[in-house]
Amino acid sequence: MSDLPVIGITMGDPAGIGPEIIVKALRDRNLYRVCRPVVLGDLTILSSAVSRDPQDVSLYTITTPSEAEGVPGKIDLLAVSDLKDRAGLPGKPTIDGGNAMVEYIVKAVDMCMNGLLGGMVTCPISKVLMHRAGYSYDGHTRLIAHLTDTEGYVMMLAGEKLRVSLVTIHCALKEVPALLNTEAVYRTIFVTAQALRADFGIENPALAVAALNPHAGESGLFGSEEEEIIIPAVNRAAENGLNVIGPFPADTLFYKAASGQFDAVIAMYHDQGLIPLKLLHFSDAVNVTLGLPIIRTSVDHGTAYDIAGTWKADASSLRAAVTMAAKMVENRAKRQAEPVS
Repeated sequence: MSDLPVIGITMGDPAGIGPEIIVKALRDRNLYRVCRPVVLGDLTILSSAVSRDPQDVSLYTITTPSEAEGVPGKIDLLAVSDLKDRAGLPGKPTIDGGNAMVEYIVKAVDMCMNGLLGGMVTCPISKVLMHRAGYSYDGHTRLIAHLTDTEGYVMMLAGEKLRVSLVTIHCALKEVPALLNTEAVYRTIFVTAQALRADFGIENPALAVAALNPHAGESGLFGSEEEEIIIPAVNRAAENGLNVIGPFPADTLFYKAASGQFDAVIAMYHDQGLIPLKLLHFSDAVNVTLGLPIIRTSVDHGTAYDIAGTWKADASSLRAAVTMAAKMVENRAKRQAEPVS
């Protein structure tokens, strides 16, 4: 049996594109050079996806992650749900499917926490369906944070040219200034720096912080958040030994970061960071939750009900997410093996 890490892939909403992109991604022999992928999902649903694949891919059920062989062309499945014909019609989400998609996540987290999986990669779910199924979380991240008893987590979107961590995530734009405070900005800087060292193998990561307002506030002319909130957080982080500077006007910062001047950018709100990120990495961006006791990456797209079942979905983000999770396992293991000075 291979010594490569076992990476769990949760199937996501059975009615979305999760099953399709799993089958497409696991055609890639390169993934099997870095890990042993295991799908946590449903036999009937995934079998249907395999049957639509023009390439020769087989599906095998296993009972524990240690049974995964990591053989290209052979998808190892842990059958968490048994939906049969109760759910899974592409593009037609159901409550049963909503319950199942949450079960995959809960099972994967439990296996990661108990060392049965090296890390987990999540396929897309519906936040609305999660609520309808009785789970009052606004997505994967808050559910996983709850299951791992984690408070200081950070959402990062990452590609080869640009990495962006967010201080605020899903909220109305008008709410952002009130949600910002020095502690939140500092925590995002700190968690990002720690994760880049432990999980990305960057010993002294260079971080840049984006301003909230145009021209970084222009000495208070366009807003006071830079002077009152962001600069104190940056100064505190720098005083604690972190390689961080800013705040910089966002309209120039991302060009510099994408050119390689910084290892990551700390953005104040969702679209400030994700517009440039998706301009560069629309198909292959990876959503990474930093600060967890486990490794979790995700695709950076939704369920795409409108194309589910058409075999048009792009699996690039899932391939990148699996590759990144495997690399994070390797880097974290190296860090833990280092002698304590």
